[in-house]
Amino acid sequence: MPKQKNSAANVSPRTSSGYGYSILGVNAYHGDSSACLVRDGRLVAAVEEERFRRVKHWAGFPAESVRYCLKEAGLAPGDIDHVALNRNPGANLLKKALFAFSKRPNLEAVRDRLKNASKIKDIRPSLAAALGVPPGALRAQFHNVEHHRAHLASAFFVSGFDSAAVVSVDGFGDFVSAMWGEGEGKDLSVRDEVCFPHSLGLFYLAVTQHLGFWRYGDEYKVMGLAAYGEPRVLDKMREIVPLGKNGGFALNLDYFVHHSEGVSMLWDEGEPKLGPAFSKKMEEAFGPAREPDGPVTDRHKDIAASAQAMYEEAFFHLLCHVHRETKKETLCLAGGCAMNSVANGKIFEKTPFRKLYVQAAAGDAGGAIGAAFDVRHSLLKEPRAFKMDHAYWGPAYGEGDIRKTLESKKEGLGAERCRIEVIADEARLCRRAAEAVAAGKIVGWFQGRMEWGPRALGNRSIVCDPRRADMKDILNLKIKRRESFRPFAPSVLRERVADWFETDYEVPFMLQVYPIREEKRGEIPAVTHVNGSGRLQTVTREQNPRYYRLIEAFETLTGVPMVLNTSFNENEPIVCRPEEALDCFLRTRMDVLVLGNHVIERSASGP
Repeated sequence: MPKQKNSAANVSPRTSSGYGYSILGVNAYHGDSSACLVRDGRLVAAVEEERFRRVKHWAGFPAESVRYCLKEAGLAPGDIDHVALNRNPGANLLKKALFAFSKRPNLEAVRDRLKNASKIKDIRPSLAAALGVPPGALRAQFHNVEHHRAHLASAFFVSGFDSAAVVSVDGFGDFVSAMWGEGEGKDLSVRDEVCFPHSLGLFYLAVTQHLGFWRYGDEYKVMGLAAYGEPRVLDKMREIVPLGKNGGFALNLDYFVHHSEGVSMLWDEGEPKLGPAFSKKMEEAFGPAREPDGPVTDRHKDIAASAQAMYEEAFFHLLCHVHRETKKETLCLAGGCAMNSVANGKIFEKTPFRKLYVQAAAGDAGGAIGAAFDVRHSLLKEPRAFKMDHAYWGPAYGEGDIRKTLESKKEGLGAERCRIEVIADEARLCRRAAEAVAAGKIVGWFQGRMEWGPRALGNRSIVCDPRRADMKDILNLKIKRRESFRPFAPSVLRERVADWFETDYEVPFMLQVYPIREEKRGEIPAVTHVNGSGRLQTVTREQNPRYYRLIEAFETLTGVPMVLNTSFNENEPIVCRPEEALDCFLRTRMDVLVLGNHVIERSASGP
């Protein structure tokens, strides 16, 4: 077993006057670039760069995110004490060297990785440029935190649990694909890891590409498609991912190219792109790869179902071993694979764990938070003082900003097209929105601070009536224009979960799928997946008072304590600013837009 890995050394004892340490966390030059700001042990701001750049999964240096975080915290560049990055090019050097010596990988792929590593090794120039200051103006100390350690920290240190088993599973980061250990107080110890070239994330990526979904982050489409198929080729999948002792797993490398030819990766200042990860042997086993615009057949559905089943077998094999070794009943989960909400929803059924925390941005964006909190607790030995029980850490816009936006778009909002009303009373505002939802209208809901992570959780959401069987088709026709097999999710009042779902547990970040009670499925067809499940978000009054009040008003009208909640966007990142929300409203066939206290409704005579 590897020893616990430290983040850095030689830390200065200085602190920002009156506030303790200010730590900037960064995920840079990788998909889902992001930044966060931790001040005196508490998260102040966290945001993904894609929301500002308007490019999904934007990769590069998160300059806009960094500037926002400092502005939200009221800090100047010289006020930052520490900068923590969730990558460490110096980690696992011996393993990298041995692999390169034995396999002699593609030189072009090696050059790409060395170029990326050089940027990661010293981000001071990039940070200084983003903040418009010379590098010498930054007095912060810089720390590289190993990728999976940052993942583990991103879940445990913000979970609120004093003690837990911690597990991270994803593609690859710093030559590792999975890591597990234990968290105790402010200590985080690593017990074991799975190294390159074996990876559950890489396996799922390869199948995703084979099924014709080539954009970065498309794995969630396979997860949704799996419910429509049967695991008829699971035996072949088991040949690809054989399970080993001590919770381990491996890949049958004949089905992949990442270890031999390498996978081309583009991480520079734009949408990340990955080359093919699967070999011809995968096509020999499962048939020809689907063309991106080709039909989705029963064969594709069965491949998706088999891949999901194989992932779950390996995942629960690992988790059960971790439980045996740690004897913990509490699990903190992170890494890109922790976005597999279907598997997450089965953890209580398939393992002995009884408490679960999955951080809102479980993937690489969340590594920024993990790196920052690892520096604070593992390195600086500062006490824990924060629990992330909501995801509202992005920019907010006031009524003045909204009025300016509406004024700038007044030609497109002419009286013949839209009616605008200001409703300052929150109860009346929520009742008005709930009435529109109950009437079958599609309502854009833009409130407060933007969500952190990939899910819209009630501040940048589109809300609809879950009782309408045709609502999925209406949404896809009018706004989303996405694959018909992808489900929509319910936001549920926390105290009503047990009445509607078979598992009663808090799910604030929409990262678990639970079976809907059989007798209730017919009442909420729009949020019931084909297999009878729902990817729920639980909502409490404390976490989001206004969104809670909206759902409460809908329950008063209909008897149903939930709304359909989907992200406020149209084949783009979730909207960030009022301008983007209004533009999305105007170019789609959304019926109502609630921007803060402003209600914009299309006129009956309008387009």
